[in-house]
Amino acid sequence: MVNKKRLIKLTQELIQINSENPPGDESRIAVFVKNYLDKLGLKTKVYEFNKKRSNVVALLEGRDKKHSLLITPHLDTVPAGESWHFNPFQGKIHHGRIYGLGATDCKGNLASSLEAINSIVEDGVVLDYNLIFAATADEESGSDLGLVPLLEKGILKPDAAVVLDSDDFHIIITQKGLIHLKVKIQGKKAHGAYPWQGINAIDIAIDVLKELKAHKFIYAKNKYLKPPTLNIGTIKGGDKVNVVSDWCEFELDVRFLPGMSEGAILKYIQSIIQKHTRKFSRQSGIPLKAGKIEVEGIQRPYWINQNQPLVKYLTAVAKKLKIQPRIKGSEGATTITFFQEKDIPAIATGFGASGCAHIADEYVKINNLYKGAMVLEEFIKTYQFNV
Repeated sequence: MVNKKRLIKLTQELIQINSENPPGDESRIAVFVKNYLDKLGLKTKVYEFNKKRSNVVALLEGRDKKHSLLITPHLDTVPAGESWHFNPFQGKIHHGRIYGLGATDCKGNLASSLEAINSIVEDGVVLDYNLIFAATADEESGSDLGLVPLLEKGILKPDAAVVLDSDDFHIIITQKGLIHLKVKIQGKKAHGAYPWQGINAIDIAIDVLKELKAHKFIYAKNKYLKPPTLNIGTIKGGDKVNVVSDWCEFELDVRFLPGMSEGAILKYIQSIIQKHTRKFSRQSGIPLKAGKIEVEGIQRPYWINQNQPLVKYLTAVAKKLKIQPRIKGSEGATTITFFQEKDIPAIATGFGASGCAHIADEYVKINNLYKGAMVLEEFIKTYQFNV
């Protein structure tokens, strides 16, 4: 049976262990989680793909060793930053909430999952399948030192997965893809008093960005997601006020829907750059190369049918416990997208407080933690693979 007092204490202990990323050091919290699971009798192992970037993988064996379900929260948090009224590393309780860095994202989810496993073991329940638990590193910076290599190296090979990285019992079945890219525009330097003698890379960048922002994406509507977006994240260029800038670079964040092609999006952006560099070349009579695109990261969009067993079982369990879950989409990028490369069905859920991730005075509601642990426990105990 889930123990509320024990769960509160566990959440506070996890918050009190600093695992900010950057700089990135999950070693202390990984040791804590490993020791916790060792005491419960699970088979545990720590994997590191860089020094102190620790991932904990544990196994609770069931009757049928051929099927496995993965439950996976993450260990790292964003940096605390400033403006906190509560100590970000204390886990103070105030008005039914636990305040602290990672309370919602994602140490509350981590605590709820550990308590659910604890309760299952205490009650002597033997599952019908193998339960794999993975508390991963580096989620806040792309998971290149966490879930991605664990999947790519075959360390994790579940038949289905539940990512614990959401709020308010939402069940995430779809999410946007993302493209992060840097565009470098080259011009020709000249004296600022004689701008016609040069080619201003900033001018070109402005024209490119105007056209990109005005572009209307072609896409199929998705009832769980808003339309595609393009955000200009950074821009810089030029060396001095009285010099025609011969360089400008900017970074774009593109979020796109299932059914859209990242290749087509990149091709379109490149065509706009070429169009405007040719325009400036004709005006000046000076040959100018097209700008260079550097792709910094791509994640494909994700979608899973809401009739999939993961969704049906989790929904049924939540309703049984008098909780009304909402099936939703994610505008941001959770790690569920990485499972599609391995043809592993995955959903995301969680028990954090909506709007609290990455803010000062981050908190989680104690009642959500408690109910979340009960939902997880019942879900794990009742889940069945369709064989």
